[in-house]
Amino acid sequence: MTHAPLARIRSRLPEGVRRYRGFTLIEVMIVVVIIAILAAIALPSYRDSVLRGQLVDATNLLNVGRANMERYFQDNRTYQSVTIGATTYYPPCDSNVPVAKRQQGNFTLTCASGDAPTGTTFTLRATGSGPTNGFAYTIDQTGAQTTAGVAPGWALPNPNTCWVLKRGQACN
Repeated sequence: MTHAPLARIRSRLPEGVRRYRGFTLIEVMIVVVIIAILAAIALPSYRDSVLRGQLVDATNLLNVGRANMERYFQDNRTYQSVTIGATTYYPPCDSNVPVAKRQQGNFTLTCASGDAPTGTTFTLRATGSGPTNGFAYTIDQTGAQTTAGVAPGWALPNPNTCWVLKRGQACN
């Protein structure tokens, strides 16, 4: 069986009926608008989700830092630096400890400024940089947690007795 030429097939169609292939400009514009609306809704949610995943680094760093401070206290009976002979031992949050040992992800652990460790007290601070810039969390020897700073668009809780890890979170 031979196939009829294309011209013969077109001649059999009723007058005024044409076969179009592809999409019209209106159909393409509608699809573009739908994609833009979905992106406008999904992108901020995605960014918040990624940011919340990065904030976990701060909580991990502070919990490990607190455990290290307690271990340091058990060994030295103080949270302050100790000099034995010619060697000085520093608490895990001290700036004399290499940054690599005080950093996780985008957060750096320090002894909270203006609140240096004493013989029986300390306050640790995890400060964010890069995508977590503006976020800062603290914990002390009693385990009290506070949020010292958040990024624009996020709010500090009142009372400030927890770590804010998602937008709009309140402390109980």
